[in-house]
Amino acid sequence: MASRQPLRLAAFALAFSALAGTGFAEESGTTQADKPQTDKSQIDRPLGVVELFTSQGCNSCPPADAFFAELAAKDNVVALAYHVNYWDYLGWQDTLSNKDNTDRQYDYMRAFGTRSVYTPQAVINGRSHVNGASRREVDGALARMEKSGEGMRVSIKVSRTSDRVMIDTGDAGSGPSDAHVVIVYFEPPQTVTIAKGENTGRSMTYWNAVTGIQTAGMWHGKAQRYELPMTEIAKKGGCAVLLQSVGRDGLPGPILGAAFIHKP
Repeated sequence: MASRQPLRLAAFALAFSALAGTGFAEESGTTQADKPQTDKSQIDRPLGVVELFTSQGCNSCPPADAFFAELAAKDNVVALAYHVNYWDYLGWQDTLSNKDNTDRQYDYMRAFGTRSVYTPQAVINGRSHVNGASRREVDGALARMEKSGEGMRVSIKVSRTSDRVMIDTGDAGSGPSDAHVVIVYFEPPQTVTIAKGENTGRSMTYWNAVTGIQTAGMWHGKAQRYELPMTEIAKKGGCAVLLQSVGRDGLPGPILGAAFIHKP
């Protein structure tokens, strides 16, 4: 389903307070619980990032939502669902939508040089978009980008203590060396029964529905550490980090690295 509804260009992300450094010194007398605990599943680079733009009010979206649930269950894919609000006028207000999600899709539209947005749209690694309901197109794009060097080329390791989360980014190697460290918050899986609109009577389980996007800092191609308060992470359903290049026009570009900080 396509839309040409104009929306104002919004800022790519909100400011987020974070500490940056190059190392972590363990204090004397630190308890075992306070020592950094590395989540081993976060060390390796994932296959890629799939950002699905979807809506509960779009009758083309249920097949994409079902396929997305499979992607969200994988450990080697960072899958994020952005519920948009421009189909709410059809009779059902998407319970998981927000304007920031819609603004992000319009920013991608401008970055890709296209003239409209649509659902279900899957943006792969911030580089291209395909039909989010097509397993062949999504899997094919992930495989092609991994083979061509357009996959996750910067490693990200996540570790934590009782009061903080540490995000360690690797070196750039060749290619772009400036990026934003973007924190994406999302909901745990939840089932919604749709009472009106094009999907009346359907009951769907939605995974990794994005609730907020914030920028934690800048990365300049060198290994660096960013620290986030555990209290901020713990109160969210789930959380991922994207190392995403941003153009001078403020539009989102290729995603160079990604990891889950907390996956419910």
